[in-house]
Amino acid sequence: MEKKKVSRQQVYTLVVQIGRKEGDGLPEGATGAALMVYASGVDEAEAVRETVAILKQADTAPLDVTGYGTLAEREAEGHEIGDDERDLMQRALDENAVIVAQMTPFFDGQEATLH
Repeated sequence: MEKKKVSRQQVYTLVVQIGRKEGDGLPEGATGAALMVYASGVDEAEAVRETVAILKQADTAPLDVTGYGTLAEREAEGHEIGDDERDLMQRALDENAVIVAQMTPFFDGQEATLH
């Protein structure tokens, strides 16, 4: 019998604040944006590193990353997590990927307020 290799990968929920950069695709007049991201990694530090690297390749300017933990950690904190969000998390795990789930541009110094 073949044993399937057990992945140590987990999916982490991150909010990344990005600044402006030429070619970033943000709307005209936006001063930056907040991205809600699901990223796989063996730990949160790896998920953050991979996310920042991919966002830089995509011509964005990551400024700050806030981690909200894994699905289990978020559930333990009482976060309500819908089926769509769970599907995106599973996709990030299956594809060993970084998935941008939501992008909220901000204008005139607005702060990132994703929930």
